[in-house]
Amino acid sequence: MFNYFLKVPDVKIRKKQIGISKEIVFGTRFLMIEIESGVPVYNAFINVSRVYPVIGSYYGKIIDQINMGTSMEDAINETIELVPSPNLRKILWQILNSIKTGADVTDALDSVLEQIIDEQKIAVEEYGRKLNPLAMFYMLIAVIAPSLGSTMLIIFSSFVGFKIDMVSLLTMVGLLCFMQFMFYGLIKSARPAVDI
Repeated sequence: MFNYFLKVPDVKIRKKQIGISKEIVFGTRFLMIEIESGVPVYNAFINVSRVYPVIGSYYGKIIDQINMGTSMEDAINETIELVPSPNLRKILWQILNSIKTGADVTDALDSVLEQIIDEQKIAVEEYGRKLNPLAMFYMLIAVIAPSLGSTMLIIFSSFVGFKIDMVSLLTMVGLLCFMQFMFYGLIKSARPAVDI
């Protein structure tokens, strides 16, 4: 139980990272379009915080700090320290650097966004390569072996005179369900946090 509760913060951080990874591309594009269309950065942050719930919460924290009297640079700096995602941290760093130097924010964001998109494409390709052996293993262990195994067990029991009762069959079904659930969890955990 101690180890379980010790891992709870890590699991929560990982869930936040997955949520941010799913929204970061579209949220950053939305932010870039807003800024390119002439909306001030402050108002663009407000719009992102309304449209995207996960990354919007971090932009909302920046807005709240600005409303309380903190400068935009300090508010972005404080949020950078709290963000669990390195990709969102890169984007906020680019925004901060652009605000400090007076450069165009969208040019800086565009290069970082392309890098994030490339990383997500690589993650999807790696997932595809992992999925092929997993699918083969799943077919062997969870589909073919149980169906052939149960058929062979029934035939073997009729020759030997061994009686298979309902408890044995239900135990086999329970084990099969457990195996299916484990494979589902394995495949789901290997899936990259990309929203297409």
